[in-house]
Amino acid sequence: MSLSLTILGCHSATPRVNAYPTAQYLEINNRHFLIDCGEGTQRQMRKYKVPFSKINHIFISHLHGDHFFGLVGLISTLGILNREKDLHIFGPEGIKEVILLQLKVSKSYTKFKLIFHELSSKKSELIFEDDKVTVSTIPLNHRVYTNGFLFKEKEKPKKLNIENVKQYPEIETCDYHNIKAGKDIVLTSGEIVKNEELTLAPPKPKSFAFCSDTSYLESIIPIIKEVDLLYHEATFLKDREDLAIKTQHSTAEQAALIAQKAKVNTLIIGHYSSRYSNIEAFKEEASLIFPNVILAETGKKVSL
Repeated sequence: MSLSLTILGCHSATPRVNAYPTAQYLEINNRHFLIDCGEGTQRQMRKYKVPFSKINHIFISHLHGDHFFGLVGLISTLGILNREKDLHIFGPEGIKEVILLQLKVSKSYTKFKLIFHELSSKKSELIFEDDKVTVSTIPLNHRVYTNGFLFKEKEKPKKLNIENVKQYPEIETCDYHNIKAGKDIVLTSGEIVKNEELTLAPPKPKSFAFCSDTSYLESIIPIIKEVDLLYHEATFLKDREDLAIKTQHSTAEQAALIAQKAKVNTLIIGHYSSRYSNIEAFKEEASLIFPNVILAETGKKVSL
């Protein structure tokens, strides 16, 4: 398993007794990310055993309360827990000001360093990269500046074809690193053993696209093309498409159209409006267009 997504909250607007606003915990290639942080997120993290200490990077899609009002509380709790590691926060311009003001006024001082990466570009850009994962923005269309985020594994080294390697006694363990890096082996006889003979293809890198609040937007299709897992908001059913247009949200049908056109593997829909008591209707609507649909539900875990 190299990708696992836990839904901490998946409803729109305000928290309710059994409905929490947007927050997701992503594990990908041994990296751990928190995506959005609606009110009550830290409670959900405890409930679903998300390790606070492993979260070093938080991605906030936009500055509507149901996507970031839980952030200052989480930061405060991390301070109480005596965290010392830096915490990186990616989000729209203004997020640094609003968070630091709350911490200042409440005198919630922290021992760890807060590093803000404020976003303003309306074009997709690479915002995080290490030796295992990249994260890029997905520009969206909402009532305020909003981004989705594309998380991609980097390609892993080739695997050794041990059975074939053993046919060449000259090849030693110290050669394995070069073989996995793609190099051929030259034997003392001068014979060249091609890398393809000694290796197996690595597994295809996994990818996850998080598309937060947005109206129907075909410009994101090239960015998210063929991702393994797509989360796309679906606040309304098509019976209220007029309201979706007015509020710059999407319907379940529209989310499915994006998934279909982008040829993704699996679609998760969420951010349901409180006007709907039966979320199964969202899956029914989306499945008419795109067959592989999962409903976001609090506590649900999707693993690849």
